[in-house]
Amino acid sequence: MSLKLYRPGPGGLEPSTAVGEDYRSRLRSRRWRLPALRNPEGQPATAAGAVVLLGGLALLTFVILVAGYGSGFWH
Repeated sequence: MSLKLYRPGPGGLEPSTAVGEDYRSRLRSRRWRLPALRNPEGQPATAAGAVVLLGGLALLTFVILVAGYGSGFWH
């Protein structure tokens, strides 16, 4: 229970009628509200393609690390 939502009153804690505003919207600058950019040449990646790409990069990184430590390149 937060005192912001329940302020002490004469009858005990009572719910306030305050509206929960997002403070982050006040911190953002107006200049960052840019219009959406179109990219007619871009093509969205499929989920399977993204998994294969990131899995391949992870596997390549693992192989490089194992080879480097196994050969004594990194101590």
